[in-house]
Amino acid sequence: MNKTFYLITIFLLSYIANAQQIIVSGKVTDTLQNPLAYANILAIPENDNEVVTFAITQENGTYKLGLSKNQTYNVTVSYLGFKQQTVSITTTNQDLFKDFILKENPDQLDEVTLNYTPPITVKKDTITYKLDAFTTGEERKLREALKKLPGVEVDKAGNVIVQGKKVTKVLVENETFFTGDSKLAVNNIPADAVDKVEILDNYNDIAMLKGLQDTEDMAMNIKLKEEKKKFTFGDVEVGAGIKNRYLVHPNLFYYSPKTNVNFIGDLNNQGIKSFSFRDYLEFEGGFSKLMNDAGSYFSLFNSDFAQYLNNQDYTANTNQFGALNIRQSINNVTDISGYVITSKSKTETQSETLNEYVNVQNSFFEERTVNNNLNNFFTIAKLTLDYDPSFNEDFAYNSFVKLTNNDSNGFITTINPNQNNSISTLTDVVGINLKQNVNYSRKLSKDHTLTLEATYNFQNDKPFTEWLTNRQILQGLIPLVNDTFYNIFQTKKSNSHSFNAIIKDYWVLNNFNHLYTSVGLNTAFNSFFNEDLQKLSNGNTNNFSTNGFGNDFGYNFVDTFMGLEYKFQIGIATFKPMLYYHFYNWNTKQFQDTFSNSKALLLPQFTTKIEFNNSEKINFKYALNARFPSIERLSNNFILSSFNSVFKGDTTLENQLYHTVSLSYYKFSLFKNLNLNVNTSFNKKVKHFKNVTQLDGINQFNTQILFNEPEYNWSVNGGISKKINKIRYNIRSRFNYNDFYQILNNNTQLNISKSVSSTFSAETFFKNYPNIEAGFTKDFNNYRSIGNITNFENNQFFVKLEYDFLKDFIFKADYSFDNYKNKNNGIANTFDTANASLFYQKEDTPWGFEINATNLFNVTFKQQNSFNSFLISDNKTFILPRIIMFKIAYKL
Repeated sequence: MNKTFYLITIFLLSYIANAQQIIVSGKVTDTLQNPLAYANILAIPENDNEVVTFAITQENGTYKLGLSKNQTYNVTVSYLGFKQQTVSITTTNQDLFKDFILKENPDQLDEVTLNYTPPITVKKDTITYKLDAFTTGEERKLREALKKLPGVEVDKAGNVIVQGKKVTKVLVENETFFTGDSKLAVNNIPADAVDKVEILDNYNDIAMLKGLQDTEDMAMNIKLKEEKKKFTFGDVEVGAGIKNRYLVHPNLFYYSPKTNVNFIGDLNNQGIKSFSFRDYLEFEGGFSKLMNDAGSYFSLFNSDFAQYLNNQDYTANTNQFGALNIRQSINNVTDISGYVITSKSKTETQSETLNEYVNVQNSFFEERTVNNNLNNFFTIAKLTLDYDPSFNEDFAYNSFVKLTNNDSNGFITTINPNQNNSISTLTDVVGINLKQNVNYSRKLSKDHTLTLEATYNFQNDKPFTEWLTNRQILQGLIPLVNDTFYNIFQTKKSNSHSFNAIIKDYWVLNNFNHLYTSVGLNTAFNSFFNEDLQKLSNGNTNNFSTNGFGNDFGYNFVDTFMGLEYKFQIGIATFKPMLYYHFYNWNTKQFQDTFSNSKALLLPQFTTKIEFNNSEKINFKYALNARFPSIERLSNNFILSSFNSVFKGDTTLENQLYHTVSLSYYKFSLFKNLNLNVNTSFNKKVKHFKNVTQLDGINQFNTQILFNEPEYNWSVNGGISKKINKIRYNIRSRFNYNDFYQILNNNTQLNISKSVSSTFSAETFFKNYPNIEAGFTKDFNNYRSIGNITNFENNQFFVKLEYDFLKDFIFKADYSFDNYKNKNNGIANTFDTANASLFYQKEDTPWGFEINATNLFNVTFKQQNSFNSFLISDNKTFILPRIIMFKIAYKL
C-alpha cells in the first residue's frame, strides 16, 4: 500500500512540475488610456477539449488569464458603453502580454437603452452568466451547461460549487425550486430552457434583511427563456435482480411560474433509500438555517426518522416510500407550499463487538452480538404560507406534524468472565410531534427593521420495551424475584409543550455602524413517566417501584432574555460584539416533592469577519454558552436503561457552561484554479454534566453530577485544491484533540484522545476520455487512559471511474481497499469493496437500460472502533451481500 501511495504521489508531482499552462496578461483601457475596471475578458478555445476561461479586470484595468500551451483562443473583451473587441491568440511555450484599447460606442445616446448583454457580469455579491455564450446547444440538462461556465464546478452528486464555495439554495425566477436542493435542479432542468444563471453570494430569503443578518449562504437563480417557462420532467425506473431483488422508483416533476409539483416514490429490497438525511434537512429549511438553532438541529439529527435515514448498514432491507411536494402561487405576493412524506420499511441488522473494559481493577473483554429486526413507519407533513406584499414586509407561517410507529425484535448475546447470557428484546414506540411557527419582518423606517419569530411545539412519545431471558440480569441493581424465566417490562410516557418567541430591532446608525436589540422568551412544560416491573410465570407482578424505581416527573422551565449587538466596520473588517442577559426560572415535581430554582446569566458573544475580497475571507467567532439538563437527567428515581445499565437523575442539576471559539480562513483564486480553506475550533467546558459510573462486570449504574474541572477539545481541519489543465489535486487533513475526565468506581481520571486523518487525491476532467479519481486516506486514533495507550490505524486506497463512450454508453465503477489495525489487541483486517454499472441510452430516446452490481466482492462486514471513559470497542457491522440488478428507465 505504501509503495502504491508513493508511486501515485511521484506521478502527480511530476505532472504538476510539467503543467502545460502559460499566462496571458495585460491592461484594458479606453482611447484616453483610462483603465476600465471590471471589464469582461472571455477566452473561448477552438479545441473542444479545452475549457473556456474568463477574467475580470482589476481597479487599474489589469488582468491575467491562464491558458493552455500551443492552443488557439478567440479572446473577447467587453465593457458596457464600449465596442466589443475580439482577437485570435495562439499560445506558445512563453507567457504573453496583450493590452486592449476599447473604443466608445458611437451610437450610444443618453436616451437609448443598450440591448447588449455581456457573457459575464460581476457585481459585489452577484455573478451573472449569459448561458448562450458558453454552450453549443447540444447540452441536455442544466448540469452539462453549468460545467462549461468559468469558475463553476458540478460534482458527480449534482452539488454546485462556484469559485470554491458550495451553492446552498437554488431558485428559478427568484422563487425557491422545490426544496432548494441543487441536485434536483441541475440534474433535471432542460438546458435549452435557461437564459441566464445568477450566482448570489451572502444570500438571504428576506431581501430587506440582507446586510443585517449574517449569512454565508450562496444561491443560484435560474432565469428561464420566455418560451420555456413551463416544463415537465423526471424519470421512472424499474429493476429486477437475482435472488428476487426488485426496484420501482418514480421521480416526477412539473414546473411553472405559479405551480410546482414533485412526487418521489420508492419500492425496493436492495437497501436503496431515495430519501436521505440531507434531503430531510432540505425539507426542513436547509442545513445552514438549522445550524442557526443548534438545539433544533441536534433534536432533528437525533430523531427516530433521522436515525433511520442515516442507517446504511444492514443485512436485509425492504423499503416503501412516497413523498409529495407542492408549491402554489396564489397571487404575486402569496405562496402556499407543503409536503407529505410516508415511509414504511423492514430492516434486519447484525453486529459483533469486542469490548475491552479498561480503568477497572482487572481489565477484561466482552464478546457481544446484536441482531435486530425492525419495522419503521413515519408520516411527516408540513404546510407553509409565505406572504410578501412588498420589499418592506414579509410574513411566513409553518405547520408541521410527524407521526411515528416503530417496533423491533432483537436478540443480544454476551460472553464475558462474569456471565454468559442471551436476552431477547421487544420495543414499540408510538409518537406524535406538532409544531407551529410564525416569522414576521417589517421595515419600520429607513433606519429600523423589526423581526418577530414565534414557535409552539408539542411532542408526545410512548415507548415500550420488554426484555426476556432465562438468567438474571443486573444483579444487585434491579429487584428481580427468582423465576424459571425473567420477563421485564418498561413503559415510558413523555409529554412536552414548548413556546419560544423573539423580537429583534435592527437599527442602522450609518453605513458602518449598526445596533441590534432583542427580547425573547423560551418556555417548556414537560412531564415524564416510567414504570419498570417483572411479570412472574405464576401471573403475579413484581413492581420495582417499591425499590426506588419509576418516575412521575414534571419539569417547567422559563427563560426570559434581552440581547444587545453592536456591528461596526473598519476598513475590510466587520466586528460584532454581543451581550445577552438571561433570567432562568425552573421548577420540578416528583410525586409530592417539589423543587424550585432561578438564576441569571450574562452570556457574551463576539464575531469578526475580515473580507479581503469576495474570494478571500477570515471569520472568527466566540461565545459563552449555557445549556440546561433534559427532563430525564433530572428525574431522580431509578430507570432501567438497557439490559446492563440503570440510570438515576438528579433534580438539583443546574446548567452547563462552556466556551466555544472558531477561526476559519477561505481563499479562492480563479486565475490559479486554487481553493484553500482552513478551520479550527476550540471548546472549553467550565461546568458540565459528568457521568458517575459504578461498574460491576458489564453492569453499570450511572448518575450525573455538575462537574467543575475544565475539559478541552481542539480540532483543526483544512484542505487545498489545485486544478492544472485537466487534473485537480486535493489534500485534506483533520486533527482532533480531546481531554475528558471519567468518574468510575469512585476514581477520577483524566483521559486523552487524539485522531489524525489525511487524504490525498487527484481527479481528471476529460471530455473524450475516461475520468478517474484516485486517492489515499490515512486514519490514526490514539486513546490514553491511566498510562494505558491504545492505537488504531486504517489505511484506505480508493479509485472511482466514469467513462462516457460510443456516445450512448456510461460506465461507472468504484473500488476501495481498507487495511484496519488495532495495534494493542493485535487485530488486523483487510477488506475491499467495489461497485460497477453500465448505462445505455440513445440521445434521442427517453428509454435507458442499466446493469449494475453492488458489493462486487461480496464483503460481509465493515469494521470500526470507538471508545469512551471505560470501554474500547472493535465493531463489525454486517452489510448486504452482492446484488446484481438490471434496470429499465424512462426519462421525461
